[in-house]
Amino acid sequence: MEFKVLKAEHDNLNFKIEEDLPEVGAYLYVYRNNECFKDYLQNSMEACKEVAFEEFGVPLEKWRE
Repeated sequence: MEFKVLKAEHDNLNFKIEEDLPEVGAYLYVYRNNECFKDYLQNSMEACKEVAFEEFGVPLEKWRE
């Protein structure tokens, strides 16, 4: 099984969303200077995008596979 990974850059931060098994959800990682300083477990990749937008202002159109 291959999981999707999405990445985005915004305000000198790097973001990565990693899909996991459906019963687990997806992880949002936030990096500054190549060091992860925040991570969130959400129910879906879409929920991760919403957290990134609400917490850090990452526009939804910035996400790329």
